Order: sequence, then C-alpha cells, then structure tokens
Amino acid sequence: MKKLSLMCVLSLIGCMGIPENVRPVDNFKLEKYLGKWYEIARLDHSFERGLTHVTADYSVREDGGVKVVNRGYSALKNVWKEAEGKAYFVKRSDQGSLKVSFFGPFYGSYIVFGLDHENYQYSLVCGPDKSYLWILNRNPTMNEEIKYMLIEKARALGFDTRKLLFVDHGNLPNE
Repeated sequence: MKKLSLMCVLSLIGCMGIPENVRPVDNFKLEKYLGKWYEIARLDHSFERGLTHVTADYSVREDGGVKVVNRGYSALKNVWKEAEGKAYFVKRSDQGSLKVSFFGPFYGSYIVFGLDHENYQYSLVCGPDKSYLWILNRNPTMNEEIKYMLIEKARALGFDTRKLLFVDHGNLPNE
C-alpha cells in the first residue's frame, strides 16, 4: 500500500498546473461531490496499472479538507490496493480545482473540468497535464451517450483519448 501511495506522489510531485485550454468547473458544490465514484476510464499510469474495480471515495476531513480513498483490485496479485490522501481547494471552494496529496507535503492537481451539475452523476477529471485523465461515474456502468460526450470533450481539448483504458467493474472479486 505504501508503494501505491509513493508512486502516486512521485508521479505528481510539484505538479500543480492546469493543462492548456482546460478550465475547472464553476459552481462546484463539494457536498454534492462527496461519496463514492467509479472509475469508468483512465489514461494509464504506474500507480493504477493493472487495477480493476477502481473507486474513489470522498468525505470531509476534520480540518475542512477532503479525505480521498482510492481503491482498486489487482487480479495479478489477487489483492485490493488502497491509497488514502487529502485534498484542498486551490482558490475557491466553488471551483473544481483542488490539490491532492497521498504522501507528505507533495501535492498534485485534481481538476474537475466536466460535471453533471444537476445530479452529480458523472465527472471528467484531469491532473496537471494531459497525460492524466479520468472519467468517473456514480455507478459502475455509464450511459454510452454521456461517456461518448465526455470522451469527445477531452479529445477536443487535446487529451489522447485513443489511449483510454476502460475499467472492468464486472464480477467483483472476493474482498
């Protein structure tokens, strides 16, 4: 588990930027964003490589920040991997721009740039550059039209959506 957290940090150290042409959503409501999200698709990185059934769970910390618990299953090792971090708004609490840390004082960007503002059922998230991209949903499956719309939005902004990995949420392994 420490290895998963360390890899998250090493890949994001000092990465607090926002990719070109990407704008964090306004009118962001943290209380509606809290809870469990399923990772529908992602651009691959070592800290998630090989993981299926990936989820992110957000809750409020005592210090007013956001507790982040990322979890995924490694079929290769037949184990669940989990990393706990913390996040804080960068500028305003009504803007989808946060900094997240899974290890010590090192933070990376967490930019919500696509969001179902009405029901908070889907989210499009990136990191400090266009090699980080996640499509999140409140359920393990996503409406195909919405998924296509989010992929097209990311592609139009310059993300290499041809490299998206679609996360398996099929038969859940024993916990």
